[in-house]
Amino acid sequence: MIATPPTLSKSRFLSGLQCPLRLWYQCYNRELASEITPLQQAIFDMGHEVGFLATEFFPGGILISEDHRHHEDAVASTIKAIHDRNMGALFEAAFLEDDVRIRADILERRTDKRWNLIEVKSATSVKDEYLTDVAVQYHVLKTAGLDLDQVFLMHINREYVFDGKRLDLKKLFILGDVTSNAIHLQNFVQENLIELKAMLSRSQSPNVEPSRHCHQPHTCEFWEHCTRNRPENWIFDLTGIRQGRMIDLSGKGITRIEEIPDTFPLSAIQQRIRTCVAESRAYVSKDLSAILKDVKYPVHFLDFETVSPVIPRYAGTRPYQTIPFQWSDHILFDDGKIEHREYLCSEDKDPRDEFGRTLLNTLGSNGTIFIYTNYEKRIINGLAEYLPGRRADLLKTIDRFKDLCAIIKEHFYHLEFHGSFSLKAVLPGLIPEMSYKNLTIQEGAFASVEYLHMIDPSTPNEEKQKIRRSLLTYCSHDTLAMLRIRDELMR
Repeated sequence: MIATPPTLSKSRFLSGLQCPLRLWYQCYNRELASEITPLQQAIFDMGHEVGFLATEFFPGGILISEDHRHHEDAVASTIKAIHDRNMGALFEAAFLEDDVRIRADILERRTDKRWNLIEVKSATSVKDEYLTDVAVQYHVLKTAGLDLDQVFLMHINREYVFDGKRLDLKKLFILGDVTSNAIHLQNFVQENLIELKAMLSRSQSPNVEPSRHCHQPHTCEFWEHCTRNRPENWIFDLTGIRQGRMIDLSGKGITRIEEIPDTFPLSAIQQRIRTCVAESRAYVSKDLSAILKDVKYPVHFLDFETVSPVIPRYAGTRPYQTIPFQWSDHILFDDGKIEHREYLCSEDKDPRDEFGRTLLNTLGSNGTIFIYTNYEKRIINGLAEYLPGRRADLLKTIDRFKDLCAIIKEHFYHLEFHGSFSLKAVLPGLIPEMSYKNLTIQEGAFASVEYLHMIDPSTPNEEKQKIRRSLLTYCSHDTLAMLRIRDELMR
């Protein structure tokens, strides 16, 4: 037994609910965690930006500035501010009660003795985990003797339309009263605090096998460590397998796809994968070649990059609205000639009009257009709404689309896919030399982050040019990959 278990926090409490082993590692083996990626850091920064904007609702409030490494000092500053009746609101107020430390986003003084708690989220809706979050804070604040009046969740209003001039914070945010939820969850919070503290006081870590829960509601930072010894052809890699089926198989001692009995209920695609793995061979349908050859020239291989800023940047846009800023098109002509065209908006402006115009110029009115998943179709539909003058021409391009991902999913499987049909899995399985590993940008989400950094006026010009080159290389790699994959599959 460990004499004095580590102090909990609201984030640690939520981690413990997801997986007690995750909490154990956070407290005792933090070095086992994967490094924070630039994409994850960008998400954290976005949350901080939203939190800062929310404080503008409470002019004259004070920030408790001590960081998490100086929590006791932050608690002392919080107590001092609470007793200063001139302070109307506290931001990042710190408390430590019942061996649980918290930082409250906003504490609003209602009267001399009563307070409101406001938790700020960058999401567009209220999630169960947020209610648990405020319930933990409610427990700590009540234990500290704070007289709470109401508890609110402040989140983003996705229907707010920016006028391009000044953010209307009253319309950007939605303030929802969740006082009754916080009170209702108090027994749940206290019972789980007891269990988690007891778990942390034991001398050995809990025994938890990695599964779907490792990614719900968030991907655990210890995923790579916990799966470092996973077996080849692990059942987790079976496309679309649900948690219940995982538990059923694990309970039977089955960890590898080829061990799954023929009588076990599987979908058609799961059964196909099981057969391929068991027989160590690829699957090729008799129709694959004909489908891939059923094209009209010139054949286009098209990919878009988009950004969805939580705080709208351009007139007429909403929070999280998807804005396309880049396209790449590799064009195959009937004589075998290949041509590459591309567009990337390099300025901080709404790129949609220019994007749509240049895209229609490159696609013309003839030829099959290969895409990978239906994402491009959704973007085209959005552009058609925004550009009524080009609506008809944009929508006509959709009739020429051919989804390469859907074709592969139905007609082909390779053991190197490991259950995934993403372009990042399919490409190295078929054309190993075209790896993404040597690219500065290796995924679309990070491309969005880098694009926002590129158009930021404060970014040095040399760095802007470097990002621009990386974005062009990445998007071009995607479309060339599609062309090469089709060639390989036809062979």
